Amino acid sequence: MRKDRTAGTGRPAVWAFVITSTAGFMAALDNLVVTTALPSIRAHLGGGITDLEWTVNAYTLTFAVLLMLGAGLGDRFGRRRLFTIGLTLFTLSSLAAALAPGIGELIAARAAQGVGAALLTPVSLTLLTSAVPPARRGLAFGAWGAVNGMAIAMGPLIGGTIVEHLSWQWIFALNVPIGLALLPLARLRLTESHGPNGRLDIPGTVLASVGLFGIVYALVRGNSDGWSSPAVVTGLAVGAALLVAFVLWELRTDAPLLPMRLFRNRAFAAVNSASILMSLGMFGAIFLLSQFLQTAQGYSPMEAGVRMLPWTAMPMVVAPVAGILADRIGGRIIIATGLALQAAGLTWFAVIVTAHVSYGSQVPALILSGAGMALFFAPVTTVLMGSVRPEEQGIASGANNALREIGGALGVAVLTSVFTANGDFSSPQRFADGLTPALWVGAAAIAAAAVAALIVPRRGRGAAREDAVEAAPALTPVAS
Repeated sequence: MRKDRTAGTGRPAVWAFVITSTAGFMAALDNLVVTTALPSIRAHLGGGITDLEWTVNAYTLTFAVLLMLGAGLGDRFGRRRLFTIGLTLFTLSSLAAALAPGIGELIAARAAQGVGAALLTPVSLTLLTSAVPPARRGLAFGAWGAVNGMAIAMGPLIGGTIVEHLSWQWIFALNVPIGLALLPLARLRLTESHGPNGRLDIPGTVLASVGLFGIVYALVRGNSDGWSSPAVVTGLAVGAALLVAFVLWELRTDAPLLPMRLFRNRAFAAVNSASILMSLGMFGAIFLLSQFLQTAQGYSPMEAGVRMLPWTAMPMVVAPVAGILADRIGGRIIIATGLALQAAGLTWFAVIVTAHVSYGSQVPALILSGAGMALFFAPVTTVLMGSVRPEEQGIASGANNALREIGGALGVAVLTSVFTANGDFSSPQRFADGLTPALWVGAAAIAAAAVAALIVPRRGRGAAREDAVEAAPALTPVAS
């Protein structure tokens, strides 16, 4: 076996961080980069709000349901190999999205992008872990998480700027040269590694994928088809039944896609609960707010993105401080505080939103939301990775990212359903009528996430490690 050249040296660790975080930035960015482009896409390719939802959810849903499979494939076939395969697919499907002649082709390309992102994302963190000395992993995880969080937050600004000065197609086309540059670097600078478990849980993947698709499909179609329509009722019922079957299968199989015993770990369960609820509120809110600024308030795509800057720029200011504080006082308080600030920001929006609300009155809500998001993303990866054994860090990363993406897909579907039940695009006032109750739902979800974060053990990562030992006392040591 080739000797690991990355552990304990500085330069390989830097290369690993640059390569994996750049790829992760692209994958995270494509969650919401399309939001400020949606009016332009609708004008160019046609389609209604349901089609626009699927341009977002086709990506987040495939990303979510295949993330854990991606971690398992990396363990079996090699993490660097899977990283390069995922990056290649992501790059090619980005080109296909840029060249899409219709809304259906765009949605298909977005789904393929999600598959590529699902292959590269979970192994990225595992590759970074092997390259960074144990004493510096907390800093590396915090920086990696902050980069991904910043990508999600900056999506509307980057998308709006590109649409304004180029066209919506360039949102996807710009991924192509970056991907092509990263591929040879990944081959030359990353060290191959394999996991201890090479078995794949195909039945679990199918049950989770089809179940989640059924639920998201029903939520997207509910208002247009009617909540009592056969397609919607069937989607909800079959989706829920398949997810129950997924959990039962995971409890009995020898090689589970998502080991249910991990949820006996208090830190792991709390962090993942907070992640899915946070994404539900944040993704859905950004999806609607970025369109509110254009459709109801008349801003151009770039102007809308610039006006989101108090939200999107805050992670660059707050995340480094949050990482330092998390190392000193533990991640629990930092994460819960961040979620509370996000909930306060959306509550502020829900109170002030009217058809012609001034931008100045929106700024405090944007700042609160941005600062809160930075406080969440900076320490959450450190807490998560410290809660499991080293050999389970790949599946833990995949599970957390999967649940976060699931939350995002549900958030867009749920908040849009609330919006369309109370308003529409016909006038600024009708948009505000639908946006207000949707924001209240988003704020409630993130407030629930803050409560879940308080379940993380008080003693931070040390307590998380103890939980991991209690969950599996025969397999130590636990990651430091």
